[in-house]
Amino acid sequence: MAAGPASAETLTAEDDRLAKARAALQERGLSFSLVYTSEVLGNVSGGVRRGAIYAGKLNASVSADLDKLFGWEGLTFYGNVFQIHRTGGMRDDHFHGMVTISNIEALPSTRLSELWLERKFFDNRFSVRFGQLAADEEFFFSDYSLPLISSDWPTITSLNLPAGGPAYPLATPGVRFKFDPTPQWSMLFAVFNGNPGPEGSVNRTGTNFRVNDPPLAIGEIQHRYNHAKGDRGLAGIVRLGAWHHFGKFDDPRFDTLGLSRANPLSSGLARQFRGTNGIYGVIDQQLYRPEGGGPDSGIGFFGRISASPSDRSVISFYMDGGLVFSGLSASRPADKFSMGFIYAKVSNQLRALDRDTVLFSGIEHPVRNYELTFEFNYQIQMRTGWTLQPLVQYIVHPGGHIPNRNATAQPIRNGALFGLRSTMTF
Repeated sequence: MAAGPASAETLTAEDDRLAKARAALQERGLSFSLVYTSEVLGNVSGGVRRGAIYAGKLNASVSADLDKLFGWEGLTFYGNVFQIHRTGGMRDDHFHGMVTISNIEALPSTRLSELWLERKFFDNRFSVRFGQLAADEEFFFSDYSLPLISSDWPTITSLNLPAGGPAYPLATPGVRFKFDPTPQWSMLFAVFNGNPGPEGSVNRTGTNFRVNDPPLAIGEIQHRYNHAKGDRGLAGIVRLGAWHHFGKFDDPRFDTLGLSRANPLSSGLARQFRGTNGIYGVIDQQLYRPEGGGPDSGIGFFGRISASPSDRSVISFYMDGGLVFSGLSASRPADKFSMGFIYAKVSNQLRALDRDTVLFSGIEHPVRNYELTFEFNYQIQMRTGWTLQPLVQYIVHPGGHIPNRNATAQPIRNGALFGLRSTMTF
């Protein structure tokens, strides 16, 4: 019986030594982090097959304040590497879906992600970041959605941009400018190489540093309120943004002759458009703030909404949202309960192509329309730096209501999955 307390004391002592070592390094300008995320997911109904998978991701990062280290005023360095391993993909292999099921799912690899320098000016109100960047680290992002494992770079950008755009698991060379005119307002603008390359064949290690593809430009305005120390009102962040990609994009339905691509007389070559774009809005709004609580305590609501032109997009409309309950139990102040949904609408042009295919082939099959997912999870803090998350998800119209390969007249069935995620920070 004495072994329990002794083990706890040893663990606390080790934590203290680690914290002191981190603090000493930070005083000298160096910060290191290791985060290991692992999970078991199993679908119990629907999809194209049943079963369970294990997936894991180790994220190793380092940041350096080069002012403290070398006296280079206002200059910061950052880099991180992923080691991704899994035995299968729940979204790709079990549901053939479009919407994220797990935000760590990716092809197995050891991959460089971000690698950049940042220079700050004018009392840190203006900054320039350049190097290999990931857009989803700063753009189109919701803070309150983070506890959900489906929280990710939105489907509308991941499916409409080449290779998913510069977002997990692929970053790409770029430059980002940020201006904070007041503590409440921020303006961001970035230009990225617009095609990080397929992660499996072209850019498996993240070290291709592609710079010759048509660029992606993205800008965002942010407004924060009641986030300062001492504020007692309900906190929130509103973000409004837009993006434009300068490459060429296929018409989902028509060919170069103006015929449906399902027509037997079609040239087979899609009509192309120069450039595509999108607009979006994000809100994180605190609904209840307990006495003495911070901006991330109590009850919070989040939502994202976005649209892109239907004539050159896979997804033309996207929306997600949810609620997060934080620190409401005095006995479990660090626990969180989260619920959320994601809705991705297939573009009208793709829907029309499906109808054309039925018309010209005479073979009935489902017409794509949307994919909708729901998630509920509970994040339990087991100890400092370690959380467990039991969760459940339900997927409606997997793949946007695409045919089941084993019965083409029938769509892939709606399905449910259960899971457990562990996140350890060292």
